[in-house]
Amino acid sequence: MKNLLLCISLTLLFACSEGTQRNNNPYLPNYGFSITINKNLPQYSGLNSPINPIVIREATAGISGIIAMKISDNDYRAWELSCPNQAPVSCSVMTLNGLNAKCSCDNFEYSIFTGLGNASYPMKSYRIEVLGDLIRIYN
Repeated sequence: MKNLLLCISLTLLFACSEGTQRNNNPYLPNYGFSITINKNLPQYSGLNSPINPIVIREATAGISGIIAMKISDNDYRAWELSCPNQAPVSCSVMTLNGLNAKCSCDNFEYSIFTGLGNASYPMKSYRIEVLGDLIRIYN
């Protein structure tokens, strides 16, 4: 019985770890950061309505910036703006192309809903905490 409890505990421990395969990318470093934005400010007002992605380019926002989008009332997504399948260089900052993010270096596109594309690594995701009109995005 003790062995069974130990196995279950270890399984839960590893299944609930904060590191995910999605963020284990050899091209993009895991810089720790935290940025809090106010959805009522004009530059972030796009986050008040669903399916309206915005780009956040502040010095403390990820590696090259962040793409953030409200999916529904309680579901927001945030992704790194750097192309996930190459080391950061001048052309590896993605641009919005509808509801996709596109890398100009290799022309790969990634869904802003899932972060997936046609390349080896998906977009690097960030955590989001909604605090009323404030949104905290962090790694």
